[in-house]
Formats: sequence, structure tokens, C-alpha cells
Amino acid sequence: MKNLLTLCLGLFVFVPIILLAQNYSEGKIKVFIVKNRSEGPAIMERSGLLDRLTNLGCDVAKVSTMQLTPKEEKEYGEWNQDALESKHIGRLVAENREGEYFTIGLLSNCTDLLGMLAGLQHLKPGQSLQEDSRSLQSQGLAGQKPLRVGLIWIDAHADFNTPETTLSGMLGGMPVAIAAGQCLTRLRLKAGLDPALPTKYIVMAGLRDVDPLEQELLDRSQCEYISVEDIRNLSDNLSQQMERLSRLTEIIYVHIDMDVLDPSEVSGHPLTAPEGPTSHELAAALEVMFQYKKAGAIGIASMPFGERDKDGLSLQAAYRLIEGAIKGIKKR
Repeated sequence: MKNLLTLCLGLFVFVPIILLAQNYSEGKIKVFIVKNRSEGPAIMERSGLLDRLTNLGCDVAKVSTMQLTPKEEKEYGEWNQDALESKHIGRLVAENREGEYFTIGLLSNCTDLLGMLAGLQHLKPGQSLQEDSRSLQSQGLAGQKPLRVGLIWIDAHADFNTPETTLSGMLGGMPVAIAAGQCLTRLRLKAGLDPALPTKYIVMAGLRDVDPLEQELLDRSQCEYISVEDIRNLSDNLSQQMERLSRLTEIIYVHIDMDVLDPSEVSGHPLTAPEGPTSHELAAALEVMFQYKKAGAIGIASMPFGERDKDGLSLQAAYRLIEGAIKGIKKR
């Protein structure tokens, strides 16, 4: 009987350890995909992404598509519609627990940034937290305390314009400024992003086309920078910025506008800029970034598709970037 009790105790202690070791050795990464309802994200999903992720050792737990309600479909204003779409993207992302999934956003354009950030701010507490410590650590006077989210903004453009500085009048040139609380507060709050991101939580990467007054706003901010050369050469600045954000924030979101790439890979994008990195170069940089545990989500926006990507180069480039992130996670 004594030997039997000893055996049972040994199994109780060591079997969970063995199972955990097996899960780790299998390298399974739980992935959640959230996407906008437009055609570009749909093409990214259905043209082989899930198979690629499976082949990389990922377990795609779920795929969720943002949808507006019938009432919201009738609400006025293009900018208002963008805020509503971000609100729903954020709600989908926030359904997950902190540290539970690696989140991939398949996004229409860069205004979806607000939803991704809002959702990451309001992830449910991690499963490892006990109920009593959860109430102490994640609750403030006004309710659940939002997570501090860091942003790596990878784009040929800063998108840091405001209605007062913009040359084009495009909302798509303002989402980082909105996220940072520089303008359009009602739109940000409607999207669910509250509080705004301190600019010291933001790193701009790959910039090559910045408006003059937009540059003045950046000069007065605490944003940090990763250059195209940093990306090409995998410079120490990549790790330095990830380490800095890892100290300041609780989760890091990496957002990529496809126009950051060399125009030869995104020739159908309307806002290309010369001298960008190739998708191979950027994928290698992402592999470095996602080795950091706080890097919890990636978003791919503004991918040319259909007639604007007849040879499929942009689609393959988008997949290559996601694969770079997954390879980085596997090296943790």
C-alpha cells in the first residue's frame, strides 16, 4: 500500500511536468486571427494563411471577423464608420486573456490600429492570476485597469497628422496621432481606446515620407525611431527599442502598413515610397522583435489585392512578415 501511495504521488507530481514539457517541445503557438470584413483581409485568410501557420507549428484556435450591427450600418459619416469598425475589432481582441493567444490582425487600413490597441488594452486578466490578486492588480477606482500597450509602427508614413496639420485631409494619415491623444478624442473614445498612448510608448519604424507640420508634431513628442537601415542591418537598435518598450509596457503591438516595403513588392499600393526594406529584410527584423515575450500581436494593413496584385507578390510578402513574427516567437 505504501509503495502504491508513493507511485500515485510521483505520478501526481511529475505527469503535469512531463505534459508541459511535451507541449513546449511540440512548439505549438496558440493563434487568434481577427480581421476586418473587407476583401483584402478575406483574401489573406483564405489564400493559404492557415496552412502556413499550421506548418509553422501553430494552433489556430479561432478566426473572428468584425461585423457592424444593422443599426450601425446606417449611422452617418465615413469617419464614424471607421470608429465603429475599430470598436468591434477591439471587442473581438479583448475577448481573449492576457498571454493566452498570439493575435494576428488582418486589417483593411491603418485606422484599424485604434481597435487593435483598444482590444489589447482590455484583455481579460491572465489565467495564472488568482481571484484575490486579480482584484488588486487589475482593478482601479473606475473599474478594470487597462494594460499599458506599446506600439511599433512600421510604415513609410508616420500617420501622425491632425486635422490642423494634414495636407491630404485623409483620416488614414492620422491614426497614430489619434491613438496618442493628439486629436479627434471622440473618435478615439468611440473606438474604445482609453487612455490614449503616451508617445514614449510609440516607436516609428521605416519612415520615409513625413509632412512638414507632421514632423513638427513628432519633434515635440517622445516617439522613438527605427530606421530602414536598422531594419536592413538588424542593428542593435531593434533590441534596444524592444527592451525599452518591454520595461515600460505590458504588451507590445507591431503594426505594419504594407507601403513600408520596397515598391517592387507592393506596386499596387497607392502610397508607395522609394527605398523601403524588402519583405525578406523586414521579416528578419520581425523575427528579432518577436523573440521578446511582451510582443503579443501583429497587424497587417493595406495589402494590395486583386487587380492591384495580379502576380501575388504583395500577398506572399504579407505571409512572409507573419512567418517572421512566428519564427521569433519560437525562439523565446
